[in-house]
Amino acid sequence: MKTHLNTLFVMTQGAYLRKQSDAVVVRVEKKDVFRVPLLNLDGIVCFGRVSVSPFLLGACADRGLSVSLMTRYGRLMASVNGFTRGNVLLRREQYRRADVPELAASLARSCVIGKLANFRTLLRRAARETKQGESKEKLSTAARRIAQTVKRLATPETLDVIRGIEGDASRVYFSVFDHLIRRDDDDFRFTVRSRRPPKDAINAMLSFAYALLSHDVRSACEAAGLDAAVGCLHRDRPGRPGLALDLMEELRPVIVDRVVLSLVNRRQVHSSGFTTEPTGGVRMDDKTRKLLLAEYQKRKQEEITHPFLDERMSLGLVPHLQARLYARVLRDDLDAYPPFAWR
Repeated sequence: MKTHLNTLFVMTQGAYLRKQSDAVVVRVEKKDVFRVPLLNLDGIVCFGRVSVSPFLLGACADRGLSVSLMTRYGRLMASVNGFTRGNVLLRREQYRRADVPELAASLARSCVIGKLANFRTLLRRAARETKQGESKEKLSTAARRIAQTVKRLATPETLDVIRGIEGDASRVYFSVFDHLIRRDDDDFRFTVRSRRPPKDAINAMLSFAYALLSHDVRSACEAAGLDAAVGCLHRDRPGRPGLALDLMEELRPVIVDRVVLSLVNRRQVHSSGFTTEPTGGVRMDDKTRKLLLAEYQKRKQEEITHPFLDERMSLGLVPHLQARLYARVLRDDLDAYPPFAWR
């Protein structure tokens, strides 16, 4: 079992990270403001104008810690990783299965089933908790439609059909996402999912937090000896971590959506924390991003029971367990990939 470690997020512009003995030291304006042992980290994420010393990059690569370089607003620019660990035979089998349509479709189908099952669970819980009749009905109807979609995946389908089913279910889910928001501020209304750039405050928070989840799942894939770039559900594209995106699908509603909805519904975020750019994109200020980061980390510390392994663990461990279950399928230790279905 992998010990649940922490990710170091650095958002202070002009910060410089260096190695001192076996620790990371963050230096701001010629003063050391933070120090943490490398032993306690499983990754470093730098936002914007943050520098990292070559010696620290080398130490992280040697220890299997990823260093991700993001724009100030959360778009991944580059990731520094050391030599890929694990059995080369495992990765060769991963490539073979990705190239066989029937085998790739089987793995993709499991990931989509997990995602849709978690959509359904989140909507059902929200329907039970809401007191507004219209919202309750729309959330319940959407949950039923997605439940029917899950049944369509009970039998094998082609990759194109699976991708189409996933897209249809996602549209149903986001069509009622606004009913998950329990506040009447016009500044926190949701109409449609928009990505590049996000067109409202909710989309800005979702996109930023999905980038954080992508980093965590990508690190989990690398730690399990898998190639994070070669997935089945997401088509191969230069610079895209296909497998990481496949495995994070089932975790989006469980981790990110819950965090964003919690911050909005508890009125912890305010309209003053967002600005609209000339292009129409909406961005968070540093205070709001730090709040979202803190809540994201807190969510990862919550205890859950893994539905397949039946073990208690922190939610932040789930990406690592799912990556290892995926590897077990490639080794033929499991007949099919068991997605993380939230209870």
